[in-house]
Amino acid sequence: MEKFKRKVFYLGGFDPRGVRFYHQMYREQAATYTRLSGEEVEVSARRSGPASSAIWTVTNNSAGVETDYEFLRWEDLVGKVWIRNPLLLAWRSIATYGAHARHMQFLRMRKLRPGPVITILYPPLLGVLIPLALALIPALLLSLLMPFWAAALIGVAVSMALSGRLLNKLIVPWLLRFMYYNHSVAARGPGEEMNARLDQFAARIVEEMDGPYDEVIFASHSNGTIYAMSVLRRILELRRDKPLPPNFILLTLGQVVPVIALRKDAAWYHDDLKTLDDKHFRLVDFSAPPDGAAYYDVHPIRLVSDRCAARVDLLSPRFHLFYDPDNYHSGWSNKYEAHFDYLRVGDRVSPVDYVSLTAGRRTVDEAIEQFRTIP
Repeated sequence: MEKFKRKVFYLGGFDPRGVRFYHQMYREQAATYTRLSGEEVEVSARRSGPASSAIWTVTNNSAGVETDYEFLRWEDLVGKVWIRNPLLLAWRSIATYGAHARHMQFLRMRKLRPGPVITILYPPLLGVLIPLALALIPALLLSLLMPFWAAALIGVAVSMALSGRLLNKLIVPWLLRFMYYNHSVAARGPGEEMNARLDQFAARIVEEMDGPYDEVIFASHSNGTIYAMSVLRRILELRRDKPLPPNFILLTLGQVVPVIALRKDAAWYHDDLKTLDDKHFRLVDFSAPPDGAAYYDVHPIRLVSDRCAARVDLLSPRFHLFYDPDNYHSGWSNKYEAHFDYLRVGDRVSPVDYVSLTAGRRTVDEAIEQFRTIP
C-alpha cells in the first residue's frame, strides 16, 4: 500500500494550557480511535518546531498514513493576558461589556445565532446574581436569629466560599476572560507580539504547503478560527499571484469569527476578511448548533462582503449521533467540555471527528462525502 502523507498545522484557542495538554489529548483520542476503529494509530513524542511550534508524528499503520502534525504555539502570549485575580477580572469585565454595548452588533448577531448572544450575556449577569444571592439568602435567614450586621457578615463569608466554585462550574470566569481578550483585540488589534507570531505562522505554512504531501490541513479551533483568517490573508500575500495548492484546506472547528467581525470598531479585522472575498481557497467549518460558544452555519467572509470566491462548506458535526446519551456533553455546566468535542472521538467513530480527519486515509473532502450519506 502506497503511504498517504499529510501535513497538519493546528492553531488553538485562547487557552494557557498549551502544547503539553493538547499533545496528551491527541494521544488519548488516538487511543480511543484505535480501540473503536481497529486501526493502529501511534502518536510520537513531541519535538520543537522551527516557528514557535511543536511537532509530532501520527502514524496509522493499518491505513498506511503518516501525518506530520505541527502545533502553532501562542499559549505564552495567552498567559501574559490571562487574568487570575477575580476582582481585576470583574473590573475589566465592566469595561469590556461597556465597549460591547457601544460597538457590538448584537441584533445582527442574534439573527445569525441566538445561542452565542446568550453565552456572551449570561456571564456578567450570573457573576452578579450568584454572589449576591449566596450572600443575601443566608443573611436574611440568619437575621431572624441575630443582629443583621452579624448575619450580613456570615452571608458574605458564605458567598465568598461558594460562589467561586459555582461560577467556575458554569464557566463564567473563562467566558469573561475570553470576552475581555477579544474586546481588547477588536479595539486595538492583536498587538505587536501576536502580529509577529501570525506572520511567523503564515511563513511556516507557506514553506511547507508545496511539500510532498497528499493533503495539507490548516486546522483551527475556537479563538484560533479568528486568527486563522488573518493567517490566511498573510499566506495569500506571501504567495502573491501563485494559487494555493489544490490539496490545501482551511478547517475551522467551533468557529467564533463573529465575536470580532461584528464589532464595529474592528476595522483591521474587517480588512482581513474583505481581502479574502475574491480569493480562491477551500474552507470547511464544523460548528455544532448546541455549542453556545460557536456559530453554526455562519459564513465568515459574508459577514463583511456580499461576494466570496472560495469553496466553503458549513457543517454540523452532529455529535449526538456519535455519543451515547450518558456521555453527550449538554447543559449549561457542560458548555466548556462541549466546546472541545470537536477535538475528540465519541463513543462511535465519525468520518469527520478530528482523529479521523488527521490520521485517517480519507481526505477531508472524501470524509465529508461519506459523512453526508449518514441519515
